[in-house]
Amino acid sequence: MADAVELEAGGRTVRLSSPGKLFFPERGYTKLDVARYYQAVAPGILRALRDRPTTLERYPEGVGGEWFYQKRAPKNMPDWIPTAHITFPSGRSADEMCPTEEAAVLWAAQYGTLTFHPWPVRRADVDHPDELRIDLDPQPGTDYSDAVRAAHELREVLEEFGGLRGWPKTSGGRGLHVFVPIEARWTFTQVRRAAIAAGRELERRMPERVTTKWWKEERGEKIFVDYNQTARDRTIASAYSVRPRPNAPVSAPLRWDEVGVAEPADFDITTMPARFAELGDVHADMDAERHSLEALLDLAAQDERDHGLGDLPYPPEYPKMPGEPSRVQPSRARRQSPPAR
Repeated sequence: MADAVELEAGGRTVRLSSPGKLFFPERGYTKLDVARYYQAVAPGILRALRDRPTTLERYPEGVGGEWFYQKRAPKNMPDWIPTAHITFPSGRSADEMCPTEEAAVLWAAQYGTLTFHPWPVRRADVDHPDELRIDLDPQPGTDYSDAVRAAHELREVLEEFGGLRGWPKTSGGRGLHVFVPIEARWTFTQVRRAAIAAGRELERRMPERVTTKWWKEERGEKIFVDYNQTARDRTIASAYSVRPRPNAPVSAPLRWDEVGVAEPADFDITTMPARFAELGDVHADMDAERHSLEALLDLAAQDERDHGLGDLPYPPEYPKMPGEPSRVQPSRARRQSPPAR
């Protein structure tokens, strides 16, 4: 194997060093295999990443080696890849890369990036998300088929509250993600509130199958609607991203008629290029529409007014938010409570 190869994308040439390095030892897939995969689906993943601040999940030595999240734009990044200045919940800030060309994806692959984690904002306005992202996360005792049932009911919830159209994709594991393109006029806090409202409505319709409980000890064998994936600085793997599992799966965009027919194992770096060549990006039209969150925000207000359902806990690294309930684990809170007299 050569010491380096050159790959073409969007009129640019990207040099790939150590192309024969094993990135997925169990399957024998190399760094070059990963890069060629991204070359094959470049228009699709660029659609998912374009102009978005993007965190890179890097595995320089491949799966099984050391890895890390690269939030700050690397110092050696080409000047043709723009950045956006983003602020974290801690108050710290950074300049993150914002892919605007297919070659940016290959450049990131050169440095061992497997998974791309784009923010739900564009670099022109980093404080107002343009996507509502709902993560259906199977808990122990549940599996992909349970996420499928929840996704189909979620589709109905979204349609009923504002005529929202969700775009489903596999997580690359056992779960499902549903993205809704929205008008970029709400804050992260409001978008998270809309996600909570959708999750609670789904929970009411499927109480034995779905939960919005933040604490794992309370979730049971249900699908968890991870509303905190909509909090500032929380991201979800992009469509077409490679996931760091032994079989090199990818997060696959789906049509709704495929949800429950296709299986996550159907999509990896060897099978997705053929699907893409045949069908193209099945989410290509996603950016052509923008929806309002007003109906879901009205539902959130109604839940609080009529049922006393206010905010839910943020992740532990976030500052305490107004109206947020206690972040103390329920079992621990019970142990700390004084005995009743």
